[in-house]
Amino acid sequence: MNSQVIFKIDKALKQKAMKRAKEEGVPLAFVLKMATQAYANRKMDVTVVAEPKFNYKTDKEVKQALRDIKKGKNLSPGFTNAKDAIEYLDTLT
Repeated sequence: MNSQVIFKIDKALKQKAMKRAKEEGVPLAFVLKMATQAYANRKMDVTVVAEPKFNYKTDKEVKQALRDIKKGKNLSPGFTNAKDAIEYLDTLT
C-alpha cells in the first residue's frame, strides 16, 4: 500500500528541480522517492546549516566589511606574536 506525502516548496525551486529531472529523463516524483528511500536506509545524510539573519544595521556593516576584505582595505597586518599585535593596537589609539 502506498502513502501520499504533501509538503510546500518554493515554486522556483520546484521548477528548477523538475527541469533537471526532465533533463535526466526521470519524473521528479521518482527523484523524491529515491531520496526518501536513501534517507530512510541511512545512505543519505542531511545537514541543516542556518544562514545568519542580521538586522538591517548589522547586515550593512557585514556587507561593507566583506567588500573591504575583497579590496584589502581596513585590514591589520599579520602578526607572529602577541607583543607585536599589542604594539600595533597601541598605535591606533
